[in-house]
Amino acid sequence: MTLKLVIIGGGSSYTPEIIEGIIDRYDQFPVREIALVDIEKGKEKLQIIAGLATRMVQKANKPIVITSTLERRRALRGANFVTSQIRVGGLKAREKDERIPLSYGALGQETNGAGGIFKALRTIPVLLEISKDMQELCPDAWLINFTNPAGMVTEALLKYGKHKRIIGVCNIPFNMRTGVAEILQCNVEDIEIEFVGLNHFVFGRRVLVKGVDRTATVVERLKDPTNQYAPANIVSEGWSSTFLSAFMMLPNPYHSYYFKGADMLEKNLKAYWENGTRAEVVQQVEAELFKKYENKDLEEKPTELEQRGGAFYSDAACNVMTSIYNNTGDVQTVNVQNNGTISDLPDEVVIETNALIGASGPRPISIGALPLSIRGIIQLMKNVEELVIEAAIKGDRERLYQALLINPLVREEALAHDLMEDLLEAHKEDLPQFYQQA
Repeated sequence: MTLKLVIIGGGSSYTPEIIEGIIDRYDQFPVREIALVDIEKGKEKLQIIAGLATRMVQKANKPIVITSTLERRRALRGANFVTSQIRVGGLKAREKDERIPLSYGALGQETNGAGGIFKALRTIPVLLEISKDMQELCPDAWLINFTNPAGMVTEALLKYGKHKRIIGVCNIPFNMRTGVAEILQCNVEDIEIEFVGLNHFVFGRRVLVKGVDRTATVVERLKDPTNQYAPANIVSEGWSSTFLSAFMMLPNPYHSYYFKGADMLEKNLKAYWENGTRAEVVQQVEAELFKKYENKDLEEKPTELEQRGGAFYSDAACNVMTSIYNNTGDVQTVNVQNNGTISDLPDEVVIETNALIGASGPRPISIGALPLSIRGIIQLMKNVEELVIEAAIKGDRERLYQALLINPLVREEALAHDLMEDLLEAHKEDLPQFYQQA
């Protein structure tokens, strides 16, 4: 079987990591063609990435053909796997998602709060078009989505899209496992974490090392602020002993925005006034990365890519694809439809959970009822996501306002209104669904 992988958003600075992942797994996952796809605005970056990818493949001496195109439908024909890593509006849109809330004294973050909501609004309609194309041109292919906010995007596709072979992935569970391995000084392969919750709002309920429960040990060691597993894009100073002892679960780095909101807001506002938002920092990092990528002598992924903040996304995606292809049935953490996995949430919503990955896709491992300590906040966050998805599909301002108002990072009714109006105007070009009825 000749395998074809299509990378939508192929001009992304992350793409060399996924190319490296495919090369490293070639004996288990023999991809023969990687088609890089992007839009006209990303043409120059796409060409640079295609050149680097070709050099990487040649250095590894693997029989993989790298192609690049701006014609998505042509690339999708004959695909076995498709990955999505798009950013509608680019990093300039992310800058607005961060700057506008911060200008109101609210947290501005690309996948949480008002910024995350607007990223979802821009992204969901585009992914639905991709889903429609896949159902027509490669109906048996799997879409591995790591476009953020991954949970909401995956749920929108499964609820409203034409194509149902979809799995969402995120680097945070991967980061947490590797971080716990460092804390316990053991091999990451020996660690299993029972993840419970939603994308960017998931908890580690139990830590097993070779089947032995080590949750209490990890929680105790996390009380030392030097023991952390936050990615480059989230500044974390650890958690209080009170918090960790009370919950006896592993928080994920994004929980800082919700449970340490005042501290995170202070840090973000300081950066906003002194150095610019994270989006502006990322634009500088990306510009430097692409200068390296252009170097004809560069034949491997540069270590500087880890500064970009999304390390391990590609590993997670490659692991899922390899397991589907080989029907391994191993356990991985993915975003998948609930279908009774968590009894406190509706069947049709998407959760982030452990699942057995095989040729037929993911089979979630039953969780049952949520712990009382986190049940309410997870149900609230899922409610926010459902409202955002409806708003994105229908261009519904009332649903959008509701989602902003009940989001813990907004909450104030006047603030919700003002953020909605300002962000809608700022992103008007990429949100036509909200203006078609006017």
